[in-house]
Amino acid sequence: MIINQEFKEALRQILWQFRAPIRYAFAYGSGVFTQTGAASTGSTHPSAPPAIQKMQQGSGKMIDFIFGVSYSQHWHDLNLHQHRDHYSGLGSLGSYMVSQVQDKFGAGVYFNTHITVNGTLIKYGVVNLDTLCTDLTQWNTLYLAGRLQKPVKILRDHPKVRLANQMNLLSALRVALLLLPERFSEFELYSTIAGISYMGDLRMVLPTEDPGKVRNIVSGQMAHFRRLYAPLISNLPNVTFQDPRCSQNDWIDDPDSILAMVQDMDPIKRGNMVRRLPESFRQKLYFQYQSRFAIPRAEFNKMMEENDDSKQEIVRRPQGGPFERRIAEDDHLQEEVSASISKTIRWPSTVQTIKGTLTAGVGKSLTYLKEKRDKHRKAQAHKALTEKTQKPDTTEKVEKTQEKKD
Repeated sequence: MIINQEFKEALRQILWQFRAPIRYAFAYGSGVFTQTGAASTGSTHPSAPPAIQKMQQGSGKMIDFIFGVSYSQHWHDLNLHQHRDHYSGLGSLGSYMVSQVQDKFGAGVYFNTHITVNGTLIKYGVVNLDTLCTDLTQWNTLYLAGRLQKPVKILRDHPKVRLANQMNLLSALRVALLLLPERFSEFELYSTIAGISYMGDLRMVLPTEDPGKVRNIVSGQMAHFRRLYAPLISNLPNVTFQDPRCSQNDWIDDPDSILAMVQDMDPIKRGNMVRRLPESFRQKLYFQYQSRFAIPRAEFNKMMEENDDSKQEIVRRPQGGPFERRIAEDDHLQEEVSASISKTIRWPSTVQTIKGTLTAGVGKSLTYLKEKRDKHRKAQAHKALTEKTQKPDTTEKVEKTQEKKD
């Protein structure tokens, strides 16, 4: 992602305040990337560097980080000695208990929130690199994979994670295509991708998140989404841009252009997409269709065994068979894919939300919840105001039309 270099350096300086080794790190969210219509949570930085203040235009939004580490317990042991004040009362039980709470519950992430580093208010999540890579390639929780499907600022890269995330981005693109019709806009594609990680998320059904969050994310970051996905789109044989603006040299960086797109609805090609979905997620989709197609268990198990990539003698690109083509042609495909996403996300994200009370402490959890609720109210008020201001215009147009008729 293209980002202001001074801002990037200010974020990197925050990482240097941790003596525990951080192998991989990225910053994400509205504190890093602009979101249209996004209201400030009310958090303020005590004395943030000028680059951060300038980038955030004085909004003072807390900056979110994810730290990828090699050994969770060792990392927390070092960090507890250096930054005991970052942890809730759970830290008093030692690094073993902290790492167990991180790895055994939810999505394998341990968050410390409302922490001040270099005069900047931050929240950071700690995850084992193996857990991160597994989610990126298998989609077993979609908790971290979903975050990396949207623009993030990578501050420390790792080759293993970089490769895993390329698989994640390609999987997100394939799932979005399965959810979309033959013709659609570029904005619809990125909105579908950005919306994947919110399906089944408990926070989206509670009054704690802006219901227009996905639209705000994509509207403010069109060029960033295009830089993530345009190279992948050019390599897929069944989807293309259908717009003359693609011939212009600067089309990728034009945030105001929304290009038309088309995909090939051939069941063989779409069946191949189904077959190439992340394994853990694909299994959920297959079980959905075992029930829908009323396939006997013995027949289904045999089919799954034949599709087991680990038992193939020759490594080859997976090809969809009759079962995948039947799925691709089903009229309920969008419904079943959405259900599989929700089943993947619902439990880990719910447990992760509950776990936040332990890891952050009751005080910080209530503060965070209040900020989210305030943000939700501001978004609702902004929506109501917008509708109110648009309504008279609409009424006036109707009245003028009526006058002309009279």
